Amino acid sequence: MEIKNIINDKKYLKEYIKLCSLEWGIPKIKIEMNKYIEEKYNKIKTTDKVILVLGLFDKNKMIGFISLFKYDGEEKRDLTPWYATMYVKEEYRGNGYSKILNDALIVECIKKGYNKIYLKSNLINYYEKFGAKYMEKLNNGETLYYINCKDEVHEKRK
Repeated sequence: MEIKNIINDKKYLKEYIKLCSLEWGIPKIKIEMNKYIEEKYNKIKTTDKVILVLGLFDKNKMIGFISLFKYDGEEKRDLTPWYATMYVKEEYRGNGYSKILNDALIVECIKKGYNKIYLKSNLINYYEKFGAKYMEKLNNGETLYYINCKDEVHEKRK
């Protein structure tokens, strides 16, 4: 297994965009999907919302990813950065790959000087296993959490 930042890799960044759309977006026919991927790719390359995208690879096949955004949605725009879009392909789930992605993101956050990251989710009792601490309920119904990055790295060294 290998983890790489794919923000500057056109092939894998486009795969990331497609998988995000399939997982969290509105279904699209092929021609719509191709147009969407191109537009989203150009937006990522010309704005600074996406800080990094880490891909988890088995040989040259991307099996999952996790990303870090400057902001995620309209609520709490004063908080930054945001833990976002963790995904493992269905056939690879149940093997601890989400923990590998989470740990890699925490390390990258520390390298970039971030002590705390934020995330929002509808999942119950999922992100807590990665060190997420409850902050509040958002207006959209999601739960807002934070992770102290240095605390998580310290825990792993024990």
